[in-house]
Amino acid sequence: MEMSMLSAVFGALSTELRLNLSANNLANVNTTGYKRDRVSFEDTFLRYAHDYHMDPRGNLREKELLPRADLVATPRLAEQQIDFSQGALQLTGNPLDVAIQGQGFFKVASGGTTYYTRNGAFHRDAQGMLVTDQNYPVIGNGGPVQIPDGRDISIDGAGSIYVDGAQVGQIDVVRVQNPESLQKYGANLYMAQSGATVREGAVADGETRVAQGYLEKPNVQVVEEMVNMIETQRTYEAYQKVMTNTNDLDTKSIRMGTEKS
Repeated sequence: MEMSMLSAVFGALSTELRLNLSANNLANVNTTGYKRDRVSFEDTFLRYAHDYHMDPRGNLREKELLPRADLVATPRLAEQQIDFSQGALQLTGNPLDVAIQGQGFFKVASGGTTYYTRNGAFHRDAQGMLVTDQNYPVIGNGGPVQIPDGRDISIDGAGSIYVDGAQVGQIDVVRVQNPESLQKYGANLYMAQSGATVREGAVADGETRVAQGYLEKPNVQVVEEMVNMIETQRTYEAYQKVMTNTNDLDTKSIRMGTEKS
C-alpha cells in the first residue's frame, strides 16, 4: 500500500502547484506584458534491487535465479517554464507607451542590476528620464534614456526616439538567446537566475518592431486557464480518494492481523 500512498501524495502536490500557477495566471489577466507560467511532466523510472543485479550464470540452470528487470514509469513534475509567446496589442494612444511585436525585451536598471521586461508602459520623470512604473530607468545605448521637453514625441519601429523631428535617444530592444535562464523578479520584470548568465543578442530585422502608442496584453487565455483549474481540481480530488482508500485498506489489514494474532 506504500507505493499507492506515495504516488497519490506526489500527485496531489503536483496538482496543487498546477492549481496555484493557473490561479496566478488568472490574477494577472490584466497585467501589461505578463507571460503565463506552465509546467511540464516527465516519466521517472523506478528500479528495484534485483534490476541492478545481472546474473552471469544464466546457462547453468533453466530456471531463472532472479526476477526479470521491472521498470515502473511514474510521471513527475519536470520543470516550471515561462511561456514567452506573443500577446495581443492594445491601442492606448499614449506616445510613451510602446509594445514589442516579435521576440525581444526592454532593458531597465536599478541598483546596478539589469532587468528585462515586456511591459512598455513608460513615462518621463521630473528629470526628463524615461522610466517604468516603478521608476526604474529604461536603458538605451548602454545608459538611461533622456527625453528633453518638446511638443511632439515619436518612436519608430527600431526604438529610436524623436522629439520635434530630431533624434534624441534610442530604446534598447534585445533578444535573449537563452530565455530559460530568466526568472520572474516581480513587478513584471525578469532577471538572471542564480548562477546563470543571460546571453543577449540583436533582434532579427523585420521580425521584431516597436509599436508606439500600444501596450502588449498578457498571453493568458481565460477560458483555457479556467478549464485547467477545473481539471486540476478534479484530479486533486481523485488523489485524495486514493489516499483515503489506501489508508482504509492499511487500517483494515492491521486490524485483521491483530485479530489473528
